[in-house]
Amino acid sequence: MSSLLGLLDPITGTRDKLLETLIAWSDINSGSGNIEGVEKIATLATGRFSELGYDVQRIETEPVAMIGPDGQEGTIQRGPILHFTARPNATRRIMLAGHLDTVFPVNDSFQKAVIRKDGTLHGPGTADMKGGLLVMAQALACFEQSGLADDIGIDVVLNSDEEVASYASSPYMEKVAAHCDAGFVFEPSMPDGSLAGARAGSGNYDVVVTGRAAHAGREFDKGRNAIAGAARVVGALNALNGQRDAVTLNIGLIAGGTALNVVPERAIVRLNVRARTPDDLAWVDSAIRETITSGDFGADITAQLHGRIHRPAKPMTPQLESLFETVRSAGGDLGVPVRWAATGGCCDGNNLARAGLPTVDTMGVRGAFIHSHDEYAVIDSFEERTRLTALSLLKLASGEAVWPKDIAS
Repeated sequence: MSSLLGLLDPITGTRDKLLETLIAWSDINSGSGNIEGVEKIATLATGRFSELGYDVQRIETEPVAMIGPDGQEGTIQRGPILHFTARPNATRRIMLAGHLDTVFPVNDSFQKAVIRKDGTLHGPGTADMKGGLLVMAQALACFEQSGLADDIGIDVVLNSDEEVASYASSPYMEKVAAHCDAGFVFEPSMPDGSLAGARAGSGNYDVVVTGRAAHAGREFDKGRNAIAGAARVVGALNALNGQRDAVTLNIGLIAGGTALNVVPERAIVRLNVRARTPDDLAWVDSAIRETITSGDFGADITAQLHGRIHRPAKPMTPQLESLFETVRSAGGDLGVPVRWAATGGCCDGNNLARAGLPTVDTMGVRGAFIHSHDEYAVIDSFEERTRLTALSLLKLASGEAVWPKDIAS
């Protein structure tokens, strides 16, 4: 049993306050495209982490390229990055990361948090990941009171576009990660507390299919149907499924046309890919490009590809396994079983790993059904996950745990 357990006393009795705060935060819509709502959560988070005495830096993100519903390339503005820093000259540094945005747009019907009789809080962002942000802040408050924080640098980085692939924020986050020794991201754990281990990588692509508009009755033969061309694109891309184990292509969205009596001039196919290894990611990216470049999608039909791999695969390295073992050791001291398993999901932890940072990225509250109107967080997990995080930090700071970057590859 760790001698550090007595340092966790400040966490006792914080559940109800965390619950009250999480309800208030959940009731503020912060969909990735709702900059005003994201700003409100950014203000609240700034207040929360500033209370710890951390230096605050706000980084405005650059607009990112996107293909609009008209098939034209434009840009979209995302919210800010918040970077909170303690002890910038410390030689040992821990990075804790999270996101301010949710998947629910401002006009979504899912807007309010509700406490259920089964001990869960049902609401947007309760698990993914406003609950995780509060666990992070509370654990750091405990850590700062412990007397063990003086030699450990802390970097807290919160972005506003994780739910839309972190295109605007990942370069900055990776820059910070490259200078740190251990990383934690506060995505939700599974309902039973299990963590995500190795993660698949991911890419998003848009295919703009162009034909020729014409009157569907008077001059049908003069038209070139872009939707029919898009259907051929879908068939060709979908045929890549099954060619490599654990590589998947999901045709997620398809749109086109203007009216029933018009041969459609344009259609857009949007897809997401997942793969478990760098080699498989390179293969699927190349296969998509070759499919579009060499494909025959109909007479006078053109297809233009946009997109790329945006999340690298996150393998289970010896350094990452060491950090998982630190978390498991903390769980053992607390009577909280800690298990992990590989997953096809991805998050900012993938990008931090690309920067060389061993990162456990499901340190948030226990919960389920994220990205749906059934999303919930387990209320009793608030203190549990706060203790787990704080004790993991204390084990590293005290020398009770091995720093993962000290493990040989």
